[in-house]
Amino acid sequence: MAPTKPKKKSHKDKARDRARAKAASTQNSNVNPRELLTQATTSLEEGDPEAAARIALVAYEHISEGGRQAGAALSLLGQIHVELGDIDSARAFFAAAVKADEDGSLPEDLGGGPEKFLWLAQLSQEGGQDSVSWFERGASALRAQIQVLTSELESRPLTRDVQEALIADKRKRLAEALCSVVEVYMTDLSWEEDAEQRCETLITEAIMLAPESAETWQTVANVRISQSRTEEAQEALKRGLGLWSELAPEDPSVPPFASRVSLVRLLIEVDMEKEALEVTERLIAEDDRSVEVLYLGGYAKYIAGEKLRNSNEQSATVDADSWKALWRSSRKWLTQCLKVFKQEEYEDERLGAHAQDLLESLKGELGEAPVDGEDAWEDTDDEDEWEGLDDDEDTEMQ
Repeated sequence: MAPTKPKKKSHKDKARDRARAKAASTQNSNVNPRELLTQATTSLEEGDPEAAARIALVAYEHISEGGRQAGAALSLLGQIHVELGDIDSARAFFAAAVKADEDGSLPEDLGGGPEKFLWLAQLSQEGGQDSVSWFERGASALRAQIQVLTSELESRPLTRDVQEALIADKRKRLAEALCSVVEVYMTDLSWEEDAEQRCETLITEAIMLAPESAETWQTVANVRISQSRTEEAQEALKRGLGLWSELAPEDPSVPPFASRVSLVRLLIEVDMEKEALEVTERLIAEDDRSVEVLYLGGYAKYIAGEKLRNSNEQSATVDADSWKALWRSSRKWLTQCLKVFKQEEYEDERLGAHAQDLLESLKGELGEAPVDGEDAWEDTDDEDEWEGLDDDEDTEMQ
């Protein structure tokens, strides 16, 4: 699974870690691999993978052949090289870590547990069944950990709350692994005869394991969309949103950024534009240079405005200013999307082409965009763009 996004580090802190690494490499007789691995982990979390790599390598070099800490060093080196963008090396380190702990039964502080298997599933060059095999090995390790923790509940009454929290965390991670397998069966292995049945079995287990996980319900919705069961997909998405939409951005129950971007795509696909817009507003507050979020927000506003315009034409109950406000906002988001697209040389040409097509359509309805003023990205969206998009009309759209 992906590590927590590192924090930025000052030059002073980086110099300190370089000094630590140098000192560690010169004081061979006093090397403590466990302490060095702790230092390397700290460097990685603070956003300095280069220093982390140097320290972790020194630690690994001073672990005796077959030493119990070898797996921990190899797994950490794998994570470090993911952060460095050296995927081939990361894959090699994780594969070596597997040899040190083939069933994930070692304690996690010694490199045991599921993480190396889950990383190899995500980094698999073959994908498909190879990814599924690694995910299943990770899932087996998690099931074993859950079983051990559960059996210890009665024998450790004074730490019951801690044990239950650990079990809940492991169950959530297991559910995430099962959902990842579902995604593989919906893409690389969709041609398999039993793909749909496998997906049903996996999402059923995932719901039982972690009904409080928004990402589980998101996977359920994805499966239901593929089955053209739109209403059930909408219900699953609503249930998932209800678990975190009112929480503060820093709350750990809020799904990762990338997961919420995928959520917006699903919401648009099942005609839940209002919810899609609410999620994109949160996302853009976190990263206002995300090309995909800018595109999806602009697209959702375009669709919502189009539906309001069509409703106005049929019943004359919606003020034209309402759908035009949404379209002006859509134009602003899409214009910014293409600006950042060009600046960052974004690779998804289909996304850029569709954003450009939408802007051309808006130009036909709204005329040329002003050079400055309402389409300037620093301007905030006027709340009156939501007028007419109340709950009743939103329901009728769906």
